[in-house]
Amino acid sequence: MVRQEERRCNVHLQEPVLSSDTMSAKAISEQTGKEFLYKYICSSAAVQNRFRYANISPETDWDRLTQDHPWLLTERLVVKPDQLIKRRGKLGLVGINLDLQGVKEWLKGQLMKETTVGRAKGVLRNFLIEPFVPHTQEEEFYVCIYATREGDQVLFHHEGGVEVGDVDTKAQRLTVAVDDKLSDAQVKKQLLTHVPDDKKAVLANFIVGLFNLYEDLYFTYLEINPLVLTKDGVYVLDMAAKIDATADFICKSKWGDVEFPPPFGREAYPEEAYIADLDAKSGASLKLTLLNPQGRIWTMVAGGGASVVYSDTICDLGGVDELANYGEYSGAPSEQQTYDYAKTILSLMTREKHAQGKVLIIGGSIANFTNVAATFKGIVRAIKDYQGPLKEHEVSIFVRRGGPNYQEGLRVMGEVGKTTGIPIYVFGTETHMTAIVGMALGQRPIPNIPPVAAHTANFLLNASNSAMTPATSRTASFSEPKTSNDVTPPKKSKAGLPPAKATTLFSKHTKAIVWGMQTRAVQGMLDFDYVCSRDQPSVAAIVYPFTGDHKQKFYWGHKEILLPVYKNMADAMKKHPEVDVMISFASLRSAYDSTLEAMQYPQVHTIAIIAEGIPEAQTRKLIKIADEKGVTIIGPATVGGIKPGCFKIGNTGGMLDNILASKLYRPGSVAYVSRSGGMSNELNNIISRTTDGVYEGVAIGGDRYPGTTFMDHVLRYEDTPGIKMIVVLGEIGGTDEYKICQGIKEGRITKPVVCWCIGTCATMFASEVQFGHAGACANQASETAVAKNQALREAGAYVPKSFDELGDVIKTVYDRLVADGTIVPAQEVPPPTVPMDYSWARELGLIRKPASFMTSICDERGQELIYAGMAITEVFKEEMGIGGVLGLLWFQRRLPRYACQFIEMCLMVTADHGPAVSGAHNTIVCARAGKDLISSLTSGLLTIGDRFGGALDAAAKQFSKAFDSGMLPMEFVNKMKKDGKLIMGIGHRVKSINNPDMRVQILKDFVKEHFPSTQLLDYALEVEKITTSKKPNLILNVDGFIGVSFVDLLRTCGGFTRDEADEFVEIGALNGIFVLGRSMGFIGHYLDQKRLKQGLYRHPWDDISYVLPEHMSM
Repeated sequence: MVRQEERRCNVHLQEPVLSSDTMSAKAISEQTGKEFLYKYICSSAAVQNRFRYANISPETDWDRLTQDHPWLLTERLVVKPDQLIKRRGKLGLVGINLDLQGVKEWLKGQLMKETTVGRAKGVLRNFLIEPFVPHTQEEEFYVCIYATREGDQVLFHHEGGVEVGDVDTKAQRLTVAVDDKLSDAQVKKQLLTHVPDDKKAVLANFIVGLFNLYEDLYFTYLEINPLVLTKDGVYVLDMAAKIDATADFICKSKWGDVEFPPPFGREAYPEEAYIADLDAKSGASLKLTLLNPQGRIWTMVAGGGASVVYSDTICDLGGVDELANYGEYSGAPSEQQTYDYAKTILSLMTREKHAQGKVLIIGGSIANFTNVAATFKGIVRAIKDYQGPLKEHEVSIFVRRGGPNYQEGLRVMGEVGKTTGIPIYVFGTETHMTAIVGMALGQRPIPNIPPVAAHTANFLLNASNSAMTPATSRTASFSEPKTSNDVTPPKKSKAGLPPAKATTLFSKHTKAIVWGMQTRAVQGMLDFDYVCSRDQPSVAAIVYPFTGDHKQKFYWGHKEILLPVYKNMADAMKKHPEVDVMISFASLRSAYDSTLEAMQYPQVHTIAIIAEGIPEAQTRKLIKIADEKGVTIIGPATVGGIKPGCFKIGNTGGMLDNILASKLYRPGSVAYVSRSGGMSNELNNIISRTTDGVYEGVAIGGDRYPGTTFMDHVLRYEDTPGIKMIVVLGEIGGTDEYKICQGIKEGRITKPVVCWCIGTCATMFASEVQFGHAGACANQASETAVAKNQALREAGAYVPKSFDELGDVIKTVYDRLVADGTIVPAQEVPPPTVPMDYSWARELGLIRKPASFMTSICDERGQELIYAGMAITEVFKEEMGIGGVLGLLWFQRRLPRYACQFIEMCLMVTADHGPAVSGAHNTIVCARAGKDLISSLTSGLLTIGDRFGGALDAAAKQFSKAFDSGMLPMEFVNKMKKDGKLIMGIGHRVKSINNPDMRVQILKDFVKEHFPSTQLLDYALEVEKITTSKKPNLILNVDGFIGVSFVDLLRTCGGFTRDEADEFVEIGALNGIFVLGRSMGFIGHYLDQKRLKQGLYRHPWDDISYVLPEHMSM
């Protein structure tokens, strides 16, 4: 029987509908996957048809294609779409055993044809042509490798091809643990039991080579079906693969520039590419996916977790068909970045009108460190730019946000609604996060006057007499380490087992080392410590490899203290044995190595890894080592965690206003665990409003393989007496929530668990949507949020109907626990006041201070440089040149074109006048003495004055004064002679009336032709006639000419008043022309001497007259 591949049996990715743009596992095209395999597989098995494939698109030039791939003309062929489509054969999308003409005919009915795959509709644009491989059913095999938390699964089935069926149950399976290797013997023994003996060696060697390729190139999924083995060798007929996109910095040399195609059914829009480019250039996170550009519901959500929650709520309320986009911005984007993001969305949503008008939901959880006001100001700018189209398309905007400076952000957002007439409804943390969705969709009333939350200043500038004051015994400096007796020792484990992890991660005496110079996060931790009435700061030291050991200044309440900064972690650990927590702000490139190093020290029991984008293979290795050493890892891709009254990690919990508003300075009775950092802060808010507060909260991070799981923390909470109820915010992807179900059923978890898994909208989308967390990817039906919520409900957890009701369910459970006496709410005690940082107080508009400097010529704070009100792009667009720029920066004017040309001519003629003049001479001597460019240039510039080059200002002043006073040229010359003063700008050492200076002549011709008036120049030329009649070298020199001509320019160009023109002369602007021009020549002389390699200059004796007093010479 002759067979050829018909479909990709992607059994482990059944109908994936959620993934992440920041996620590591990204699908690649079949062509890219095969290219990697053919290039880099190392196997003794003969891999056939290497690089024998051709790509077809609507733009294909068939003549050129056959020249590049002559085998297309001679061989039988197979053609199939290469657009991440599963079951291509079943859909009739594979052309088999065709000649080239047959391929062309087949493509006529397929290329650019709209096709439905499942619920997704898309256009077939890209096809792959490969040689047809005749073979029998017995020669077809199935192999698949995919990643799990514990290791990599290798699946093999001896019957591959179209009818492979459910390989999960049929295939042989082998687990390769993290950091282990795969051998031929293992493959033969565990996978190839049903393969004929004569084929085992070749297949085993190929599978081992394939596994090594999978590891080396950071694949996360690699499936071949069928894999064909004939007498000629191995053929890879059909292949599906995903790679860990975050490993780009490791694999760039092998991967090259990888293109990640969009899922079938979703077009790649240029706006998505634009936002992806912004994201790549930013330290923040900016994501955009267009779902339905004609839809009426648009979102602009801050935070990866929050973006999923808003999409869930929109779909729950029936808006799935009208949801136009998914996206998120997070990670503290700047005002300009947010403006660029917002204007892209506003541009998209105002292209087509909708009969019902449109809504824009600007939502988000409570930010941990993003300055809400800064980001909202960017959005406000975009709204102002698009106010016309927004009103024309009847757009209503609903806003809900919290976090640092959110009150100012909400104020400017409300203000723009009033000034533009656009309906903008603004809400803060007093409103449930997703309440605005119901308002936007008309299913919830819009409050007329929403309650106003207290301003940041109300929390931090506490005027209450009842507030506790800091204890006077608090130490002013904690730079010297102290050994604490309160550090919890690690649990002893049974012989032969790895050390047990601690149940209590943090206490009031926990000490941490922070890796990375994150001064804002460290200060936030110290302020939290202070408001929790800790005796000492929780940060013992900072490790920062890029500087030497030193001390860094921070605030401890009202006082300044010093914390030590170490270049090496070993020194920090040695000097601070009390430390048992490391908080790593290392970058994604260095987080793996720094975490490995930290785990070498037995004193470290907990490590928080903040970085997002660490390759999954590295994370899994860290997890394995941490489990072996009994170390608890929180993260990666997390904001951290918080234990009220005790300790917080980095930026967790946001700024002090949120810490105080959510009562995080003292413990409550509720513990929570979530993936999202932003959503954990939202949980702080919800729990503080519905219960007595948070006992402990952890954000495990959004990656597929977090260092600790939901269950790890739920079990800790179960074993902690002070915790009375548990809240879990799960999400689509993974199966960890099922362990909670099992724990409840088996009685291991007895405390009430309130749980909600976000991502319920997943099953409602027709095509794959890229969401914000790397772990938000359902690989099978059981991993969907809907399935997990149902399982949790059946197991006995308290599961709300939607996120909207989460707070209500938490309150119901809490009230029941209070009623039965399980929880006895404690009396509130106000926390100590913490003074507000000056910079933040100014940001909030609470204080003002005179500026140390004032400037009116340049502003570099925005997206682009501004010269005297003119953007740098406009400067180039208008081709203003150096003269125009000088006009903006020196005179704050856009000068006429002839004026700019004159300035440039002045710079050209003053650039140099040979090596003999004093300035050039000094520069040369200095350069030959081995000095640097700046020193040599300065040496030359210091010679400029009245006698050399500095006569422009003096000449302008003298001639102007004489002319303005009505003095005749002869009277001026006689007065200067009588006063014993030189006439500045008159005279030259070399040039004369008979040997004129051509520089002056060139400038004179230009000035006479272009200047509206040359009264002062004409006056100076009359003076020259008088002086040269006495001595031929008393000419109007270049300094004098430029000086008087510039006065004419300032007075007559129309850009200056007379007073302004005189002021510029008075303050020395004209000498700047000579200084700037001659600097070019001095630099030239410096470079010339260095290029000529001239040695130290010593002046010759014969050029020096030694005139000593007679008594000295005797």
